[in-house]
Amino acid sequence: MKKIVTILTCAAVMLLSGSCEKYLDLEPQQSLDENAALSSDANVKTVMVGAYAVMRNSAIYGGCILRNAELLGAANEIAWQGTYNGPREIYNHQIIAANGDVTDQWIESYSCINICNNVLSALEVVKEDDRDAVEGQALFLRSLMYFDLVRFYAKPYEAGATNSQPGVPLVLTPTHGVSDANNVSRNTVDQVYAQVIKDLTTAASKLPEENGVYATSGAANALLARVYLQKGDFASARNAANTVIGSGVYELTETYEEAFNNEEYSSEDIFASKFTAQDGINQMTEFWSTTEYGGRDGDIEILEGHLNLYDPNDERLALFWEGNDGMRSGKWNTQYGLVNLIRLAEMYLIRAECNQRLGTAVGATPLSDYNTIHQRAGLPAKQAVTLSDILLERSLELAHEGFKIHDIRRLKLNTGTLTYKDPRLIFPIPEREISANPALKGQQNEGY
Repeated sequence: MKKIVTILTCAAVMLLSGSCEKYLDLEPQQSLDENAALSSDANVKTVMVGAYAVMRNSAIYGGCILRNAELLGAANEIAWQGTYNGPREIYNHQIIAANGDVTDQWIESYSCINICNNVLSALEVVKEDDRDAVEGQALFLRSLMYFDLVRFYAKPYEAGATNSQPGVPLVLTPTHGVSDANNVSRNTVDQVYAQVIKDLTTAASKLPEENGVYATSGAANALLARVYLQKGDFASARNAANTVIGSGVYELTETYEEAFNNEEYSSEDIFASKFTAQDGINQMTEFWSTTEYGGRDGDIEILEGHLNLYDPNDERLALFWEGNDGMRSGKWNTQYGLVNLIRLAEMYLIRAECNQRLGTAVGATPLSDYNTIHQRAGLPAKQAVTLSDILLERSLELAHEGFKIHDIRRLKLNTGTLTYKDPRLIFPIPEREISANPALKGQQNEGY
């Protein structure tokens, strides 16, 4: 397993990031001593900023995690037309254990986790006034990585079950070199979810409400709402979403279109990956758009099966556009700017769904929350709402933002002819990890 990411390497990545400029400039960048990197307040903060740089890597939250979730659950709604073989294997559900996209997600996720573990190991040198915020950021990013690792590389969490199926290895301390201690086997899905929730709960209590482009208490609570929803804990999901909405920190943009293609956070963004010309391009634009907006040739086409889900008067429908002989998503037409990861609209839809399922009205009625999103799309308010209405609204509002396969799994739906538990909808443990880590021998996912 590639968990052996030394602090030297991590620091080099961080110090090359433009966002590191506000911190101490350490020289020489290529030979930063590990002890020095974690020996002062300024240096630890520099390392923390570097975790965000890795998070924005194209293989993960630069966009490919979102893209792959949509390709896995594409069915008759989108089609992969690009030339890259990795995404094509994912779209066709014919993934090999050496798939480059699958391997890169694993590597970059564990790289980010290792940086966060290094930060958490050095909190004592951080100024006391800043310590909680630094700890909260490290816990938040580590949770984000583990949540998507377990969702992609393991069988889905089943509410009411033991969830003892293999998840992913939990590594909670820094990895500094090669040793037998690095050979870690897979924890259970239940154990991974428990760790994610523990980390996020702590992060939410330590992070500030406002923190620039970095993680906040709102981001931690919003991710908690998403995690709880995925595991079917509707009361906890509702409460976490209600906390975010009730904070008053975030506000829906006036129109749906205004929530996308921004260079800076909008009032609706709770957490996002931000790109500049120095960082590399927004991967969602690369694959979902065309050369006109800095993308490729339109690798992903929106099909009639998706477009037909919208009311003709739905303003969200107007955001789709025709380019290079196919329909494209208008959410991803900015070469740089933001990849939206968590928006306030999702919180309204989580609260609506959970209140509807539980017969409660915490924060607002399900109808009120539904209409908040529905009317923002230019549609008339409904007088009554069903769970099916709310789930359809969710699929339209959050379309092509990385939710598709995860909603298929938690709602126990099919994608094409595949059921939600089909092994072909789960990524293999990368071949290189199986080969390098004796503890993973015999722990490959079914079908690989």
